[in-house]
Amino acid sequence: MAENAVPRETVLALRDAIARLERDRPSGSCRPTFETEGERAGFSASARSLGGQDVAGQRAKQCRAGERGQDDVLPLGVPDLDHAMSGGLPLKGLSEIRVAETRDAGAATGFTLGLAALYQTRRKALGELGPILWISETMAGKEAGEPYGVGLSLLGIDLRAALFSRPRNLQQALWIAEAALGFSVFSAVILEIRGNPARLGLPESRRLQLRSVASGVPIFLLRQAGEEEASSAHLRLLVRPAPAAPFMLPDGTMLSTGIGHPAFHVVAEKTRAFSPVDAYLEWSSHARRFYPLDPVAVPLPANAADSVPVLSASVGRPGGTPAVGRVVAFKRAS
Repeated sequence: MAENAVPRETVLALRDAIARLERDRPSGSCRPTFETEGERAGFSASARSLGGQDVAGQRAKQCRAGERGQDDVLPLGVPDLDHAMSGGLPLKGLSEIRVAETRDAGAATGFTLGLAALYQTRRKALGELGPILWISETMAGKEAGEPYGVGLSLLGIDLRAALFSRPRNLQQALWIAEAALGFSVFSAVILEIRGNPARLGLPESRRLQLRSVASGVPIFLLRQAGEEEASSAHLRLLVRPAPAAPFMLPDGTMLSTGIGHPAFHVVAEKTRAFSPVDAYLEWSSHARRFYPLDPVAVPLPANAADSVPVLSASVGRPGGTPAVGRVVAFKRAS
C-alpha cells in the first residue's frame, strides 16, 4: 500500500487542478458545486490562495445570480452581442473569429484588432504596458498580407506594445502560442491560421483553452476561409464586412463624401444563446470602442452591385464582349 501512496497523491492533485480549471472556465456556465477528491484529501490550493475564503460559497452565490462577475467579462457596448456572450467578451480563454472567404480577411483582422485594443486599453488603465502578440501562420500571411504599422496605430493599437511573429509552420505557431500563454504580461494573443488544418484539432484547442484560463490571458484564433468545426473555444464569431455609415461632423451634419468608421457584420455562431445572433457594429479608433450600427439607415451606393468602371476599348479592337457565334447542332459521335 505504501508503494501506491505517491502516485495516488499525484493523481488526486491533477484531478483537483483539472476540476478547478473546469469550474473557472470563461463561458460563464454554472456547474454544480462539489468537493473533489483532491479537496477531501487536502490537496486544494484554492482556499490557501484566497486566504481561507469559502470558494464554493462564492461560486454558488455567483451561480444563483445567474451571471458572470464584472471582472470576468469585457462588454462590447453592443446589447445584442453582450447579451449573447453573457455580459461581454471573456477576459480569459479561447475565442474563435472566422471568415468564410479569404476576401473578408481584412474585416476579420480589423475586428480582432479592435478587440485587442479594448483589452490593451483595459490593461493600461491598470497601470500595465499590456503588450499584444500576433502570431501569423506563413500561408495566412501570404494570403491576407502582413500588418502595417500605421494602420495598426489608426485602429488604436499601441505600437510600443505590439509584437509580431511569423513562424515557419503551424507546429511552431502553436508552440509559440502555448509558450506566450504562460506569461500573464500579455493583454491578448492572436493566432492567425488558414482553413481547417489537421494539426489544429480538438486536443490542440483544448491545450490553448486550459493554458489561457490558467494564465488569465485571452487568445483569439483568427481563422481565414475556415469552416465550422468542433473546438474547445467557448465563443465563435463569424465576421463579414459591412457598409460604413456616413461620418458625422462636429456640428452634427453628415459628411456626404468620404469613408466612415470601419463597420462589421458579426454573427455569434457559438455562444450560450439558443440560436445564432447577428449584429452590425462600427469601431471608433478615437474613442476605442464599438457602437451599434443600424444597417437600414446606411445608404448604399447607386451601383453597389457593379461598382467597377467600364474600361475603354483597346486600340484597333472592337469594344465589348465578342459574340459567341451561331450554335450548330452536330450528331452524337457515339
